[in-house]
Amino acid sequence: MAGTFITFEGPDGAGKTSVLAALIPQLAAHLTRPVRLTREPGGAQLSEKIRELILDPANTAMDARTEALLYAASRRQHLVEVIEPALEAGDVVVCDRFVDSSVAYQGAGRQIGEAAVLAMNQFATGGRTPDLTIYLDVPSAVGLARIQAHRSDRQYDRLDQESQAFHERVRAAYLRLAEQDPARIRTIDATQPMAEVVAACLAALHVYLADDWQANA
Repeated sequence: MAGTFITFEGPDGAGKTSVLAALIPQLAAHLTRPVRLTREPGGAQLSEKIRELILDPANTAMDARTEALLYAASRRQHLVEVIEPALEAGDVVVCDRFVDSSVAYQGAGRQIGEAAVLAMNQFATGGRTPDLTIYLDVPSAVGLARIQAHRSDRQYDRLDQESQAFHERVRAAYLRLAEQDPARIRTIDATQPMAEVVAACLAALHVYLADDWQANA
């Protein structure tokens, strides 16, 4: 049985990590197949080491293309070591970020070219595309306000040093991606209360995974 590859995307402050923490146990309870949650950058031992380099706030001299290449390298190792084996085993793989993040953050945010970053990542992934992407959308000002309000509760990384203009470019790129590929990318309003966002995500997953769904779980 072929597995199902689902990604979650969103700008900073969209609440992906919190949503996934609440969502995954509910999803796993409803499905007849195993659910594997993973993340990017990271997800595999070598990829996690690259994550440390990328997100270390001390690495202010990192060039934008170096950053994009490191994300692609981390992604490649994660894909071959974790994602592909799980998909071959028939699992439902849920990944916190994938190629769309690089297109939005490095391509648009860093302004090095969305098409160039996409091409780089198509090489890194061998063209692997998620079956379904849940995009949690939040205005940049709202997302940044959330980050500041919870700064003591989360890791401060290099991306947190960026301007609102950077984050607005990132969000605009995500919205373009969602408009260009509505069959794959489902947009969820992440300004709603957390419980409503989780419920909306679960409903979208129910529709997509209907054949594996256990109604009475």
